[in-house]
Amino acid sequence: MKVAAIVPAYNEEQTIGRVIYALQHTSLVDRIIVVSDGSEDRTVEAASAFDNVEIIELLENRGKGGAIKVGLDHCREEVILIIDADLIGLNIKHIESLLEPVIEGRAEMSVGIFEKGRAVTDFAQKMAPFLSGQRAIKRDLLENISDLNLSRFGIEVALHQYAEEKQVAVEIVQLPDLSHVMKEEKLGFWKGILARVKMYWEILRYVLKIESKASKSHLPGSKKF
Repeated sequence: MKVAAIVPAYNEEQTIGRVIYALQHTSLVDRIIVVSDGSEDRTVEAASAFDNVEIIELLENRGKGGAIKVGLDHCREEVILIIDADLIGLNIKHIESLLEPVIEGRAEMSVGIFEKGRAVTDFAQKMAPFLSGQRAIKRDLLENISDLNLSRFGIEVALHQYAEEKQVAVEIVQLPDLSHVMKEEKLGFWKGILARVKMYWEILRYVLKIESKASKSHLPGSKKF
């Protein structure tokens, strides 16, 4: 199976280089696509320093779901690896661990969980593993998320809901010594808090939207198409 790695990035000039470096040094990844989601820093320049990386520069921020949809439309590989651009400590073993369950046919989607990275990020992912941004997914599964481009930060929730509803085979993968830069570290404490609240609100809004659709579909006299 051919693998395309999609890296959605918004103002990640400090970390994206190390992420690309790790992706380039595994034989399992055939294509690397960086989608700069309206970045205002030097994310594009940092990614451009590497050979054999395709860069899509969005002029306006569309959110993570929108950026991934653009990357997905740009490739045809059977397996899509989604990797956040702000990871700290990403290595070849992490990438291979995420890809192997899908490539070998044990699962249609794998979800990576931080382990022994930093206490704060480890705890957050243990509390809500379905919010992890590190995933390997069969292409057709990802294409079945009808409003992927509208999910923004809710993309992980969308994938989780779809997997549960369709009983998709999912494998949880431990990613030791891996973490990411927190919003409070990127933006400063108060701006980071506001950005985090916005992210959680977008996730909650997407969850409520899904639940509203589900409840309407079960009303008396409603039909499923």
